[in-house]
Amino acid sequence: MPLVALVGEVVAQLPFVDRAVVSTDHPEIARVAKESGLDAPFMRPEELSGDMVSDWDVLHHALLATEKIDKKQYDVIVMLQPTCPLRKPEHVTETVKKLVEGGYDSVWTVSETDSKYHPLKQLIFESGRLDYYDERAAQIIARQQLTPVYHRNGAAYAMTRQCLLEQKTKKGKKTSAVIIEGPMISMDTLFDFELVEWIMKRNFNK
Repeated sequence: MPLVALVGEVVAQLPFVDRAVVSTDHPEIARVAKESGLDAPFMRPEELSGDMVSDWDVLHHALLATEKIDKKQYDVIVMLQPTCPLRKPEHVTETVKKLVEGGYDSVWTVSETDSKYHPLKQLIFESGRLDYYDERAAQIIARQQLTPVYHRNGAAYAMTRQCLLEQKTKKGKKTSAVIIEGPMISMDTLFDFELVEWIMKRNFNK
């Protein structure tokens, strides 16, 4: 099943979503989106297509384009990237609920980073010399000394219209998080894809 179709399955289980649009410059993706219960009411302009285009640029364009087409204003924007197929409807629901009830500018889903990959365990290698990325790492003896850190997992980003348009960011001045337990992978590589595929097959067999 196409990744964008998996997003459609999740959105279909979110009764509070008024409008679900896909921003793309690819006609085939637009077609699959529409078949999956989503909409593609516009094509993303060429200047917003490429590896160096930010999420904010895409979201900003998508919001204004959709509002112009619909002739209405949307107060809460949720970004669901197709590259996170392990997300569940409850992850999105919890994110939006926290945004609204907590009065936040934005709320992101995150996962706790394995202590093996903690920033204070990272190294740099320059000019043949290995060193700590952060000098404070020299004082770390046991993982119990490490303050937990988190990384974006791509399951859901929720933000207010004011955050996106006036603060011009998807991470506002007042941002909170929903911590997701268990595997939640934002796919960037072929290995990520294969890992997600294995997890989905394992869950299906269970």
